[in-house]
Amino acid sequence: MNRDSRWPNRNTLWAEVFVSELVAQGVSTVCIAPGSRSTPLTVAFAEHPEIDVLSHLDERSMGFFALGRAKRTGEPVPVLSTSGTATANFHPAVIEANQARVPLLVLTADRPPELRDSGANQTIDQQKLYGSAVRWYHELPEPEANGRKLRSLRVTIARALAASTGTPPGPVHLNVPFRKPLEPTPVPGDVPDDIADTEPLGATGRDGPFVHTAQGRSVLDDSTVDRVADALATERGLVVAGPSTTLDASAIAALAEATGFPVCADPLSGLRFGPHRADALVCGGYDSYLDADAWPTPEVVIRMGASPTSKVLRQYLRRSIRESDTRQFVVDPAGEWREATFVASDLLVADPNRLARTLAENVEMSASNEWRDRFAAAERRYWRLVDDASSEEFFEGTVLRDVFADAPDPATVFLSNSMPVRDADRFGEPRDAGLTVLGNRGASGIDGVLSSGLGAGSATDEPLVVVIGDVAYYHDMNGLLALSRCDVDATIVLLNNDGGGIFRLLPIAEFDSVFEQFATPHGLDFAPTGELYGFEFVRADGRESFRDAYRASLDSAGTQVIEIPFDAERSHRFRDDLQKRVLDEFDEK
Repeated sequence: MNRDSRWPNRNTLWAEVFVSELVAQGVSTVCIAPGSRSTPLTVAFAEHPEIDVLSHLDERSMGFFALGRAKRTGEPVPVLSTSGTATANFHPAVIEANQARVPLLVLTADRPPELRDSGANQTIDQQKLYGSAVRWYHELPEPEANGRKLRSLRVTIARALAASTGTPPGPVHLNVPFRKPLEPTPVPGDVPDDIADTEPLGATGRDGPFVHTAQGRSVLDDSTVDRVADALATERGLVVAGPSTTLDASAIAALAEATGFPVCADPLSGLRFGPHRADALVCGGYDSYLDADAWPTPEVVIRMGASPTSKVLRQYLRRSIRESDTRQFVVDPAGEWREATFVASDLLVADPNRLARTLAENVEMSASNEWRDRFAAAERRYWRLVDDASSEEFFEGTVLRDVFADAPDPATVFLSNSMPVRDADRFGEPRDAGLTVLGNRGASGIDGVLSSGLGAGSATDEPLVVVIGDVAYYHDMNGLLALSRCDVDATIVLLNNDGGGIFRLLPIAEFDSVFEQFATPHGLDFAPTGELYGFEFVRADGRESFRDAYRASLDSAGTQVIEIPFDAERSHRFRDDLQKRVLDEFDEK
């Protein structure tokens, strides 16, 4: 369609205004699944020269793909579906986006209101479909060539994006009803010939965004900053950085340097890897040695980001309150409670990056050399033990250690839930490389991991590594279609222990009679997925063969899946044995 021509009908006008305002607000990419009811928006997206359209066949995988891309960029990614059950397939990704605070714009096309509750085909109740999992829900009015309605549409787009990127960021749902004709079929009299002249603000908008939105950030008053700074003036303090995509590593490192406090950096915090390590003691082995009985508790803790992956760290912080009445500050810009042991003493509603820099300017180093040196020595001793163990036994933890040690600088690494993220936490040694490490720890599901990883990779030219277990791989094999449809290359490390490794950590593992219901063995051969989706599938049966395949993949074009088979029970026995060695050494010294 020639953009200079008159709009053939009201749906075409409405959709073009919708898309043009998204672009004016800075949206550059949209994910679309084919469907009839969403035709007006699909056509408008496809014809706009300033937006990239990524087409998917599976709405569930598409939702997670957009989630991963938004997680990597920090910018909202629209997803568009037709009406009916297609809209419900977004729900898992919406839940994760809500829990993980990831901006997402969910666009669901709908039937006209009179068809609801009428038995009309492909018509369901889409109003507030995602419940409390969205930051904002709005149903658009039916399209009309009316200046006020068109201006309202532009304002709604601005409000939706502002809500998605606000404090906290998250998903927004716009339900968009259309009646036929859905295609750009001419409807005489539907759109006035002179609407661009009589209603220019609605029909053609402004030069730039129709509404400029300025987002504020929560800042503590001076007296509160002084109070916190005074509390940090102690010999034994700790900075805990949980999963986050918004923490500024240099800001948190500045606080750690100013106080002398060690930083327990979750692998998903954005702090475990990077050049800021030159300014702060960044620790990664705490998931093991903090379990030692002889380890002293801190006097003060300042926490940023979500709840840490490490159960050992969470229990250590809980024990600190019980044994020492530790002052524990939780910093959250939205003022939400993100500490499920309920032992924190203070909630600071503030932007953590700005607060960290402000505190760094208002505190003096108070941590004792003995306290800091204890953590530094523990890190050296712990990683030596891990090196020795990795030479002795090839287990899943060895793979995660090598994934991070051999990843190029820079690179994006996406971690699956269950054992991969836990092994990354325990065996991913900090290094100076610029690694962006992501995962879906909002709701911590294993669905959509491949799609989320490929979505993250689609947003950067960096090498992409996805580390995933076999059950999560099975869950999201549909997502592999994005490799060709969205032009993404990846190194996918597939840890195959025939299902259910995570359940061996639970007490139910001691009940042999029923544990088979949790172990979820599948017996699947994943090699044919390489032929099905057009990538190279490689099996590695030892550490050297894995490292060779991993390095070769990182140096190669295209996608390679490297499968490593493991015995889950043997791996867990070795993890337990290694942990016993660590605790024996740390309890003795």
